[in-house]
Amino acid sequence: MNKTYLQLYADFIVKVGVNVRPRQTLLVRCPVTMPEFAHACVKAGYEAGAKEVIVRWEDEKLERIRLEMGAEADLCAHKPSELRSWLDYAEDPDGCCTLAIHAADPEAYAGLDAGKLNRVSLARRTFMKSWQEYTMNDRIQWCVVAVPAPGWAKKVFPDLPEAEAVEKLWSVIFDVCRVSTGDPVAAWREHVAKTKARRDQLNAWDLDRVRLQSANGTDLTIGLAEDASWEGASSVAENGAEFIANVPTEEVFCAPHRDRVNGTVCGTKPYVYNGQLIEGWHVTFRDGKVVEHGADKNGELLGELLTTDENANRIGEIAFVPASSPINRSGVLFFNTLFDENAACHIAFGAGYPTNIRGGAKLTRAQLMEKGLNDSAIHEDVMIGAPDTRITGVRKNGEEVTIFENGEWAF
Repeated sequence: MNKTYLQLYADFIVKVGVNVRPRQTLLVRCPVTMPEFAHACVKAGYEAGAKEVIVRWEDEKLERIRLEMGAEADLCAHKPSELRSWLDYAEDPDGCCTLAIHAADPEAYAGLDAGKLNRVSLARRTFMKSWQEYTMNDRIQWCVVAVPAPGWAKKVFPDLPEAEAVEKLWSVIFDVCRVSTGDPVAAWREHVAKTKARRDQLNAWDLDRVRLQSANGTDLTIGLAEDASWEGASSVAENGAEFIANVPTEEVFCAPHRDRVNGTVCGTKPYVYNGQLIEGWHVTFRDGKVVEHGADKNGELLGELLTTDENANRIGEIAFVPASSPINRSGVLFFNTLFDENAACHIAFGAGYPTNIRGGAKLTRAQLMEKGLNDSAIHEDVMIGAPDTRITGVRKNGEEVTIFENGEWAF
C-alpha cells in the first residue's frame, strides 16, 4: 500500500470531506483491523484544528458472536448513556463532526437469523434516531469512507491471496477516489463543480416526475415530493461548513413523493444488507408502495428489509449516476454500497433526506411527510442503473426533457 497515498487520502477525507473546523470534536468510527488509517485520520484531524479526536473501534467478528449468541431482548435493549455519549459532543458549543470508516466483510453475518438481525438493527436505529437526525438534517459535517479490510478485499478479489487482495483494493480505491492523481483536492474541486452544474440544471427544470427505463425490465415513474430540491457532490452544514458526505460520490439525488412511485425496477448489482447478499432482485410499486418483490438469492431477506416498519416499502431517494463514473469504469463489483451506489443510478428504501426539501431541515417529520417525504427507521440504497438506462423528466409546465441516454447524462 502506497503510504503517501494513504496520508493524502486521510488528509483529503478529514480536511475536505469532513472539513473539520477549529475547536470541533471529530468523532471517528473505525474497524479494529485498520489502525494505521485511523491514526492517519487522527493526525489530520488535529492538524485541522480539532479540539479532540475520538476513535470508536468496531469489531465485526465480535459483533457476529454477540448477534449469534445474545438474547434478542437483550440485544434490543440500550442504555441512555450510549446515546448521550454522542449527543454530548453534538451539543458542545464548539460543535462536532463525524467520520465513519467502513471496511466490512459483505457476508460477515451470513447464516444468522435474518429476522433477528433486522429487529436488532431496527431497535438500535430507533434508539439512536435523535443522534441520526444530526446527519440526516446536515446539522453537523459528516463523511462516510471505506478502506480494504481483509475479509472485504477477499470478497472483491477471491482469486488473489489475502495480502495481494488488500493491496489491489487499496489501489482501486485510490484510483476511484481520485487520490492517485496526486492532488485529490484539485481533482475533487473540478468534480464537485461539474456535479453542482448538473444539480442546478435539474432544479432549474422544476421537474414534476421522472421515468427510468432499461431493457432488463425496469420501467419506473417517480413523482417528486412537493418543494423537492436536487442535491449532489457537497453539502453545507448548519455552521456554514461545506462537506462531502460520501467519498466517493458521483450522484445527484432528490426526494420522491412517497405516494407517487409506480412501475417495476430491477436491481443491477447485488445488495449487502445486515452482512448478507441479496442478488437478482426486483420490486413493483403501486402508488408509492411495493406490492410485489423477489430475488434470485436471499429473497426472504429482501422481504425482511421491506417490512422493517410501515414505510420501509416506500422510497426516500432517487439518485442519478452515469455509467461512466470512475467506480463503474473500474469494472470492480465492490459488494459495498458506498462504492456500488456510485457506479449506478439507485433508489433508497425508507427515509428521505429533509435537505432534499427546500427549507426541510427546519420542518418537523410530520410536515415533511405532508410534502411527500418518506419517513422510516431505514435508508437502504439499492442499485438500478444499467448501461442502457434512459431517463426522461416531465416539467411542471408539461414539457418533457431528456436527462439520461444510454446510461449517460444527456446535458
